[in-house]
Amino acid sequence: MEINKYIDHTVLKATVSPKEIEKLCSEAIEYKFYSVCVNGCYVKKCSEILKNTGVKIAAVIGFPLGAMSTKAKVYEAKTCIEDGASEIDMVINVGMLKAQEYSYVEGEIRQIKEAIGNNVLKVIIETCYLTDEEKVKACKLALNANADFVKTSTGFGTGGATFEDVKLMKETVGNRAKVKASGGVRTYEDAVKYIELGAERLGTSSGINIVKKIGGK
Repeated sequence: MEINKYIDHTVLKATVSPKEIEKLCSEAIEYKFYSVCVNGCYVKKCSEILKNTGVKIAAVIGFPLGAMSTKAKVYEAKTCIEDGASEIDMVINVGMLKAQEYSYVEGEIRQIKEAIGNNVLKVIIETCYLTDEEKVKACKLALNANADFVKTSTGFGTGGATFEDVKLMKETVGNRAKVKASGGVRTYEDAVKYIELGAERLGTSSGINIVKKIGGK
């Protein structure tokens, strides 16, 4: 298993510096990770460093709360694509989902997908705040809006990915979308299990430890 090809090499902390972004990109090139996942302000820098390397760029949108206006999220997504991202990881409006404002949630996902065209859209549903019923509903709304992936977590909530959530999400979307496990994915053993359960991408800042099969932090 080429586990490196499942990994979105990620750094999203508020304190991240340009030098840390350069390091992230050099590591992604060295270990041949699928992509780097960064905040929008660093997409253009990553694009310059990663040009012609085969490493893709994913940008987070509405991150980490998901509570921005739809208009702001759409603008942010379009700007990141223009700057060189080919994948967008957006956070749903969790409060609207929990309030059963389903047309709002689905409409927002659809508008972002339409704005980015053939580029990949991953929909972060932030499972730690949801009941199983809400997780299933969020996945179905993402499917209705033509999203490419559903994703467990931002890594900034009260919890990250779990095996149970990835299994539930994969059962819900089937072959109509892919699943990304993110938040707390730190060991090779856990990474393999997530993949076996149906995850086709892993968001982690412990990618190097995972590929080297050593303990993560």
